[in-house]
Amino acid sequence: MSEAIAIDFSQRATSKRAEIFNKDVEGGGEELTVINQKLSTFEVLYREPALRKLVILVVLACIWEIYGRTLNNELLFPTFTATASAFFSSLINGTLLAAAWVSLKVLLMGYAIGIGLAAVLTAVAIASRIGTDFLETMTSMFNPLPAIALLPLALIWFGLGNASLIFVLVHSVTWAIALNTHSGFLGVSKTLKMVGRNYGLKGFAFITKILIPAAFPSILTGLKIGWAFAWRTLIAAELVFGVSSGSGGLGWFIFENKNMLDIPMVFAGLLTVILIGLVVENLVFRTIERRTIQRWGVQH
Repeated sequence: MSEAIAIDFSQRATSKRAEIFNKDVEGGGEELTVINQKLSTFEVLYREPALRKLVILVVLACIWEIYGRTLNNELLFPTFTATASAFFSSLINGTLLAAAWVSLKVLLMGYAIGIGLAAVLTAVAIASRIGTDFLETMTSMFNPLPAIALLPLALIWFGLGNASLIFVLVHSVTWAIALNTHSGFLGVSKTLKMVGRNYGLKGFAFITKILIPAAFPSILTGLKIGWAFAWRTLIAAELVFGVSSGSGGLGWFIFENKNMLDIPMVFAGLLTVILIGLVVENLVFRTIERRTIQRWGVQH
């Protein structure tokens, strides 16, 4: 009796809504009812993360343009269209691309060395208690220390060149990655470790098949933080002593145009820094996350 009432109620509810229709499916000798609801165009588009982010960027650009036109002073705040014009003109003549390549080349070298050093420190910390104490002590000492504060020492020790930039980049990257990686390893559950032991995993196999996948959310977070720290440190360092090995990066590009009072070009340099950050976050790190954390099913 209750089943008949439920079926009758379902038929009445669906018959009153045009966007919902019933489809009978034969399976296992039983008649099943599948209810499909057609999504509106807005709902389909709203489900796309890339499109939502694009809308946010467009809104911010409109606010930028309106505020710039209201202020009407390019020396203080150029409009978005003026910045975009400066951006594309510097792209065409190659100056902005050359500056971006100089910065990225130095950044990748410092970032890679920082990751390697963080891996060594984390391995030592996992292997022994004294290693853990060493990492915790060094992290407490140097992680709060701004990398830009080491610029005077870098200039004295390494001179004006890429070595000084790489030195401060390694400092900004190492501690954030080591701290997050170590925390991730410590957070791996004992049950998961026991499962690995029961399967006979030891040494390198145990680390690569149990510890790293389980701790990878924390590791990836450390990589993101390290990248952000390195990017900010590099631009700040280039703003301070700019030219290295006869060419300047994005920080020097911004500083040089500021001295010439070409403020739209300054904003074009800042816009390039932002765009590179967006590309790295939404393409590089999102791809890594999709192929590791989401595939392994360890996303928190």
